[in-house]
Amino acid sequence: MKQFLVTGGAGFIGSAVVRHLIQQTEHRVVVVDKLTYAGNLSSLAPVAESDRFAFEKVDICDRAELDRLMAHYQPDCIMHLAAESHVDRSIDSSWPFMETNIIGTWQMLEAARHYWRSLPAEKQAAFIFHHISTDEVFGDLHGSDDFFTETTPYAPSSPYSASKASSDHLVRAWMRTYGLPVIVTNCSNNYGPYHFPEKLIPLMIINALAGKPLPVYGDGGQIRDWLYVEDHARALVTVVSKGKAGETYNIGGHNEQRNIDVVETLCDLLEELAPAKPAGIAHFRDLITFVTDRPGHDQRYAIDAGKIERELGWRPQETFASGLRKTVQWYLSHESWWRSILDGSYQGERLGLSSSH
Repeated sequence: MKQFLVTGGAGFIGSAVVRHLIQQTEHRVVVVDKLTYAGNLSSLAPVAESDRFAFEKVDICDRAELDRLMAHYQPDCIMHLAAESHVDRSIDSSWPFMETNIIGTWQMLEAARHYWRSLPAEKQAAFIFHHISTDEVFGDLHGSDDFFTETTPYAPSSPYSASKASSDHLVRAWMRTYGLPVIVTNCSNNYGPYHFPEKLIPLMIINALAGKPLPVYGDGGQIRDWLYVEDHARALVTVVSKGKAGETYNIGGHNEQRNIDVVETLCDLLEELAPAKPAGIAHFRDLITFVTDRPGHDQRYAIDAGKIERELGWRPQETFASGLRKTVQWYLSHESWWRSILDGSYQGERLGLSSSH
């Protein structure tokens, strides 16, 4: 049994990792999260009563608190997921992304380094710092049939992806300079239960149920590789358990889809699963509305996830069709979860149009 410390564990991907660790393994977990707009303790409710679960409301930029957590919980593995993650928000206001994703990661690395150096040799050898990143650091594959591999050069396009690229470089530098054992993973677009409603798939579901427009950027031709979040959680636990320090692993769902096709498929699923439409709506597809594209919008992302399959034996269990159906069914049966968010910090407004910040 190991002690995991999971930063950002109340977020979308982080909570999936924590639920997996508590429900599918014997490990202990402490979640470290400052509970910004995207952090939600109700996403951890299924495991919150476990005697192997603990929660600490801490900002990863607070070094003194990080040192306290390291000393108290004595983690064997750190899974660093805490990040500002929404591209549109980074366009409107980039500072929170620089602060959390760059400064926060630096603070985590320094706290981890000093803690790791205090460990006996056997514990030092088993320790791992797992940094969870994104495929957006690689930039745009537009006009190419290639895929992102672990050696693809970085070319971030947005303030968000630039901040994540910076954090990736910091993590690798701390291994090269100080010997801190680290692993980096870069994933494609996640979707599934407990997804904050500003992201494409949950926003489309919730808007459609309310009879609101379904905003599609540009012509909807942007291509993304989609990864079911519970598949991603399995991959992350596999990597931190079996992966080799110093390695990078790309994690993808083998599910390239155009945005417009995703939205139309969601509409068709809702026709089947939620046939009682809002007044005045004949077909959910009638709600699709093309809007001004996002500034600097990358056209195509695609992950080559061959390395993690060859070396660690992981591959996604969900197809896009099966995962999307599960996602729609989850949102239909968990209306109280997403409605509580809409009643609070986020009302479904368009973000990322501002160029004044």
